[in-house]
Amino acid sequence: MSNALVIIPTFNEAENIVLMLEAIMNLPEHFSVLVVDDNSPDGTAALVEKCMKSYPDRIFMVKRAKKEGLGIAYISGFQWALQRAYSFIFEMDADFSHNPKDLSRLLAPLSANQTDMVVGSRYVKGIHVVNWPLMRILISYGASIYARIVTGIPIKDTTSGFVGYRREVLESLNFSKIQFVGYAFQIELKFKVWKKQFRFIEIPIIFTDRVRGDSKMNTSIISEAVFGIIGMKIRSFFNKNV
Repeated sequence: MSNALVIIPTFNEAENIVLMLEAIMNLPEHFSVLVVDDNSPDGTAALVEKCMKSYPDRIFMVKRAKKEGLGIAYISGFQWALQRAYSFIFEMDADFSHNPKDLSRLLAPLSANQTDMVVGSRYVKGIHVVNWPLMRILISYGASIYARIVTGIPIKDTTSGFVGYRREVLESLNFSKIQFVGYAFQIELKFKVWKKQFRFIEIPIIFTDRVRGDSKMNTSIISEAVFGIIGMKIRSFFNKNV
């Protein structure tokens, strides 16, 4: 069994998931993958099941009854991982906006015990995104700046969804206290890790907008991030046990 697990939440990713799983299986490091599928109507789960037959000890799946948000899907994956002996646990998207080859770069400092959390960052050295319209760049970059100002997190890409953790980090979190299910979930996790004084680093990545399938971004997800993190910061003053 691998000691590194990649959690990939999916909803209607039939066009991408097989290619992504094959790319991860072909990396020189021995990663396992957990797909958390929210009952995709396009047959994503059936494609994952076929891949599981080829890699029964490395590809796994949790099938959820319905789509409840990115945060809930990841928490389900984290809980699954912590019931097993994985040392390093990663978040990433299924749509190739995160380059699977960069998993090797994220794993290296974790396995060398140089950090507790590693963030694949679009903004640590300038702005590194490909094929995004200007408005989406402004929204994403602006959200990260806004989150840093409100929360004080010294992380350039607070909304990044390409993150690796040592298992001790996730074991320290009380998942029942996670407030957000959408865009702000990524900010909240980083905020909690920072407040608990775990080590973290950002590694520059190039983020490429999806070529296949539809984006899951919507206005309600953005508004959750804009208004929710103010409340999160205020609550942290009164509750030191984040």
